[in-house]
Amino acid sequence: MPAHLPLVLVAAVALVDADGRVLIARRPEGKMLAGLWEFPGGKVEMGERPEPALIRELKEELGIDVTEACLAPLTFASHAYEKFHLLMPLYVCRRWKGMVTSLEGQELAWVRPNRLRDYPMPPADLPLIPHLIDLL
Repeated sequence: MPAHLPLVLVAAVALVDADGRVLIARRPEGKMLAGLWEFPGGKVEMGERPEPALIRELKEELGIDVTEACLAPLTFASHAYEKFHLLMPLYVCRRWKGMVTSLEGQELAWVRPNRLRDYPMPPADLPLIPHLIDLL
């Protein structure tokens, strides 16, 4: 594996509902890793911090408003894919405004943490699951 892979920073969130379930979204056809389930979030743009990037992505993808104070850092993933190295902080959020809605056609599922392994996920997401099981 080459040591000079570009670093991609992606912020992700575990939205947790009142029943202790976590929201995951299925990557749509045409995207890399299509059909796999992941935590909502997205790429952090140049000069952007992870928290504002996550707030922007949640508004664009799910139509919800999140404040930075409601994003609690939990853990992170560091994973080498073939063409880039992914660094992904995972936040937990229990409070938001609005109804979670699929605005980009992605399938959504509210899942108990101990059932997350039942959904095929990208390799970078898998090490995050035990942290959510421990927390919730």
